[in-house]
Amino acid sequence: MANPLPPLSLLETRVLATLVEKQRTVPDTYPLSVNALQAGCNQKTSRNPVIEASEADIVQALDTLKSLWLVNEVSGSRVSRFEHRLEKILGVPTQASALLTVLMLRGPQTAGELRLNCDRLHRFADISSVEAFLEELANREEGALVVELPRLPGARENRWAHLLSGQPEIEAAPPARASHSANQEIEELKARVSALETELAEMKTRLAAIEA
Repeated sequence: MANPLPPLSLLETRVLATLVEKQRTVPDTYPLSVNALQAGCNQKTSRNPVIEASEADIVQALDTLKSLWLVNEVSGSRVSRFEHRLEKILGVPTQASALLTVLMLRGPQTAGELRLNCDRLHRFADISSVEAFLEELANREEGALVVELPRLPGARENRWAHLLSGQPEIEAAPPARASHSANQEIEELKARVSALETELAEMKTRLAAIEA
């Protein structure tokens, strides 16, 4: 069965996923103002692709998400703030929403990459637990939310993609990689740098919320 929601645009998934991410990583700034949400969507780290959305773009995306009940505007604040309703509307647990969030923020990834990149949203015990939740999301009676992509030539693992924007395009094979051991060291360094850059981005989000 197809996903019952209409396909979301890249920016709409970015807004929705940023709300989920910031709820878990910087809860003291959540719900988010438009200013803080714009900063989170336009982060240069932990985002693929990197975008430059204007405030008007963010507001338009929020309007669409509100019409689908995926986002709710919170009253009682001097500045308009927004919260997501992802788990409630899609009927998924927090573990599954963490996987969807990282797929929406970073694009297709393997189960191993998802376990690493989800760590600050939900800490999975092992890769098999990640795969179990991915299988549940792919085989839901209400409609699949993820799909396993065909393995690229030379790749060790299959990647997964979310289906909230419809069927993903199949990418061309990447250039040949270095040896496994050297590549593993590079990936570990990248992960460490990404974690530091993400912490810096969240500090900027806090600052934007304070300025707002």
